[in-house]
Amino acid sequence: MKKFLTLFSLLFAFGIILAACGTTANEDTNTTGDNNTDTTENTSDSLLSKVQDEGKLVIGTEGTYAPFTFHDETGELTGFDVELARAIADRLGVEPVFMETQWDAMFAGLDAGRFDVIANQVGIREDRLEKYDFSDHYITSAAVLVAHEDNEEVDGFEDIEGLKSAQSLTSNFADIARDNNAEIVGVDGFNQAIELMTSKRVDVTINDKLTVLDFINQRPNAPVKIVAESENASKSGFMFRKGSKDLVEEVNRALQEIIEDGTYLQIAEKWFGEDVLN
Repeated sequence: MKKFLTLFSLLFAFGIILAACGTTANEDTNTTGDNNTDTTENTSDSLLSKVQDEGKLVIGTEGTYAPFTFHDETGELTGFDVELARAIADRLGVEPVFMETQWDAMFAGLDAGRFDVIANQVGIREDRLEKYDFSDHYITSAAVLVAHEDNEEVDGFEDIEGLKSAQSLTSNFADIARDNNAEIVGVDGFNQAIELMTSKRVDVTINDKLTVLDFINQRPNAPVKIVAESENASKSGFMFRKGSKDLVEEVNRALQEIIEDGTYLQIAEKWFGEDVLN
């Protein structure tokens, strides 16, 4: 009888342990489910809240792409995109914090969350819209083909087949060069592309018309010339990670205010002498 009671006691105790373990497992499962729900929370809400809570908008830009984003003779970061981004941040009531990096690293930086937004003349394209969110466009410009002033062989885009074209590898302009079967020579930005071309280490470069005109205006003796202009104008906007809807809406609201009150025109005329929105 004692043996029976002892055995019964052991079985009863074992059953209690199993029940407790089962309850713990269920609780852990429910907790994990709650965590999963939290991680799928709308990223636009969290990004806008982060910007507002921290009081700053972190902006990715090159800092080497005049007149849009570059350093002036005092070393200060300036340019059309920089001034516009500062005006946007001011309307949002936050501080603009610029982080400079090479063009081809900016997209990865945005993906990794190093920036909240990119302000660097990023063209609004269908393939980018699939992965990123964009603000309303804030500038319109066409691509131009630039050659050395001594180059008499290139008159149009169709003439660059087999020629060396200095381009940022993931830019719209590199796509135009590829479409015309040019040999792409990768560069960090506009300045390096012009340097390679003026030293005749490449044949041509394709770039933004406004950038080239600004360069020629600043350096009228530079041995460069525009030989062709694309028929299709491109529109650029501020670029965000996908799912940044609320922040994009706030930026669009601020951009519209800047356009309506004349701030945009003042910035455009300072850098280009005219309205460059459309």
